[in-house]
Amino acid sequence: MENPVLFISLTLAFYLWHTFGVTIGLHRLLSHRAFRCHKAVEYFFVLGAYLAYHGSPIWWATIHRAHHRYVETELDPHAPKFGPLKAYFFFRHWSYPAHFDPARLSPDLLKDPVYKHLEIGGNWKVGYSLNIAICILFRVLLFVFFGWEVLAASLVASIAALNVPLLLNIGCHTRRLGYRNFAVDDDSVNVWWFAIIGLGDGWHNNHHAVPGSSLMGLRKHELDPSWLVLKVLQKVGLVYYINESMREVAGKSSVPVPVPVSPEAL
Repeated sequence: MENPVLFISLTLAFYLWHTFGVTIGLHRLLSHRAFRCHKAVEYFFVLGAYLAYHGSPIWWATIHRAHHRYVETELDPHAPKFGPLKAYFFFRHWSYPAHFDPARLSPDLLKDPVYKHLEIGGNWKVGYSLNIAICILFRVLLFVFFGWEVLAASLVASIAALNVPLLLNIGCHTRRLGYRNFAVDDDSVNVWWFAIIGLGDGWHNNHHAVPGSSLMGLRKHELDPSWLVLKVLQKVGLVYYINESMREVAGKSSVPVPVPVSPEAL
């Protein structure tokens, strides 16, 4: 490797784009509608996640909404209490079961023609095959125009950005790994090192207490990089509404009433 500093810098840049694509694009925007922004901003972040092998945006958001609705029951698509492999590999059937049909849980996302096309009629394996093909094409183009070091940086970053949220689903529902600010009816915990590599999503117990909030950090030490990015974008007019309802519970009882998650509220 001729320039390791350049390689590390490029890997970090790709990682930030891909992971903010998950935390901001797929998670806080598409899954929870926790802020509003211009469509170009939405597609920029969602594309970052899509190019890290996260599959159809509708598939991802529908499964996450189902996770909140059925958290840690047998209907939860990735509850580690039923085995870490099940949680890691997410949901892997040919079609959606009735309890998380996108037509019921994600009707708002089906209205977007781009997302609907990437969904390929609800067959996630065909949709994911399309995702893999586009990811390969993207990296072939990187190699052709910029060389193997840029390709390698992109590969390393994208694989890391794919695995962080999958591992976060396990670690942030394992009580011994973190702490809880809220006595919610699940095993969600805040894990500081997942908050670092997950760019704020590791404050998972906070998130399960107030899932509609774009702000996930509550205490002074709970830094939330994804929320900070949204605040910067709001300052320059690219984001025009941010749900910060986490602030409303600051200083109150440590046992709040969890915000209900429903298709209408998402």
